[in-house]
Amino acid sequence: MVNHFRGIKALTFDVFGTVVDWRGSIIAECKSWEKTRLLDVNWEKFADEWRSEYGPSMNLVRNGEIPWTKLDDLHMSSLIKLLKRHKITNLSNAEIEYLNKIWHRLNPWPDTLIGLSKLKTKFTIATLSNGNISLLTNMAKWGNLPWDCILSAELSGHYKKDPEAYLKAAELLSLERHEIMMVAAHKDDLSAANHLGMKTCFVPRPLEHGSNKKIDSSPENWIDICASDFIDLASQLGCH
Repeated sequence: MVNHFRGIKALTFDVFGTVVDWRGSIIAECKSWEKTRLLDVNWEKFADEWRSEYGPSMNLVRNGEIPWTKLDDLHMSSLIKLLKRHKITNLSNAEIEYLNKIWHRLNPWPDTLIGLSKLKTKFTIATLSNGNISLLTNMAKWGNLPWDCILSAELSGHYKKDPEAYLKAAELLSLERHEIMMVAAHKDDLSAANHLGMKTCFVPRPLEHGSNKKIDSSPENWIDICASDFIDLASQLGCH
């Protein structure tokens, strides 16, 4: 396995769900607000609904219905809709802004820091996320994520799974596409990278959407590596 991937020089990582637990982080922080803000909300449902706005909001950009808009602003538009839907009316503008930036404060999965640190000894490790650069930078500081560099869809003005997002990453890393392995918990992200000639690693995260929702964790013949977590990935790639 290691010899087969000797030509890989960099690993690029999807972040939301792959590197960090967005759902658990949002639910935990929002629950901490309940007593001080006198809120009675089903935060599991709230988190799921917020995330469900993610794809449709980016599609507005992809389809040219709205100009390039960074993810923080798309998240805010979705949040305003959710606050109305859940009849949350007692938050100040400053509190709403702070709540929106909960996406900057997402916690890593338990294996993330150890796995990334091992992978960093042998490869350049970078984000390749739809998150804007300020969001990803703040998240890295929050979770002590040891990235070599932060790459974002914002740099290409195209959201994944548009080809431009992946091509810009290769250009900025000054690497050929086959020298980069895309790491993600989502097959559609990996499929887009694979079609452009990047190597792929699938790391399923069974708890991304909660314990009651099953995910497709089966391998595919076009996926180069399937790993149970980042520590397993590091082992498969010879990082000790």
